[in-house]
Amino acid sequence: MTERRVHLDDLGAWLIKGNADAVDLAARFAREPLVTSWCVRPGYRARLMRAGQPVVFWASGSRHRLPYGVWGIGRVTGAPEPGAPGEPWTVPLDLPILAEADRVPRQRLRADGRLAALEVFRQPQAANPSYLTVAQFAALGDHLPA
Repeated sequence: MTERRVHLDDLGAWLIKGNADAVDLAARFAREPLVTSWCVRPGYRARLMRAGQPVVFWASGSRHRLPYGVWGIGRVTGAPEPGAPGEPWTVPLDLPILAEADRVPRQRLRADGRLAALEVFRQPQAANPSYLTVAQFAALGDHLPA
């Protein structure tokens, strides 16, 4: 499958993923519900990331442990930065994690025809960052608290 190229004119938001089976995201975000940086794969997508762009946090993992899906909405605060040799790149963020009751489960998003084709559904193992189109990001807004 060929990776779809992201174009800024149709970028609604970046999507970064965290695997809650690999790291206890629930405990981490209970202690500190603000994400200030996250790892991203070097490449053309990372080079498109700019301060002010919307970003969505997607928690993934076992389908039965937690209500995985959209756990946070925020903004990119700067360009991604290379890590030390052998370390990943990171992107600076201002990304508050939603209260548990406000998180949007993936089942609800998958059931919304406007969101069923999200890249995170089509390529769940793809590296960060993923993305939402302008139309998809607008549709996501219908599922978020006011």
